[in-house]
Amino acid sequence: MSDAAAGGTRPDRSGPALADRLEAAGFEVVERLVVADGTGSVAAALRRLTDGFTGLVVTTGGTGFGPRDLTPEGTLAVAERHAPGLAEAMRAVSPLGRLSRGVAVTVDRCLVLNTPGSPAGSVESLDAVLDILPHALNLLSGAESGHHRPPGPAG
Repeated sequence: MSDAAAGGTRPDRSGPALADRLEAAGFEVVERLVVADGTGSVAAALRRLTDGFTGLVVTTGGTGFGPRDLTPEGTLAVAERHAPGLAEAMRAVSPLGRLSRGVAVTVDRCLVLNTPGSPAGSVESLDAVLDILPHALNLLSGAESGHHRPPGPAG
């Protein structure tokens, strides 16, 4: 999410960094999209990306305090449920994380994560939750019920 990257005046470096990290972790990256900053453009892109899709959508950029940093607002416009533990974990990984307004939400059977716009910050944020993502995605897809009983007699 970047006016400069969408306008072609600056290359997108964090998108490729995230894609590389996800692929190294065994995820299949099926689409990459560069979108201008702004609530409406972010919401429209997320609606399109999540429509009929089951999986993970990771955004990068637009999570700070700049006047056009509206990725969280665009994300919340399409959100169905919040996943605050994931957003908190991503913020806690770095002192600069305290400046991130990024959110983690679900949209139907998709998990949407907002990460910072820098390549290092975006990958660092993703790494903070990467270990739990397969389980979260299985729960969202319905592959796991999420209701586990401890072994032993029912009661």
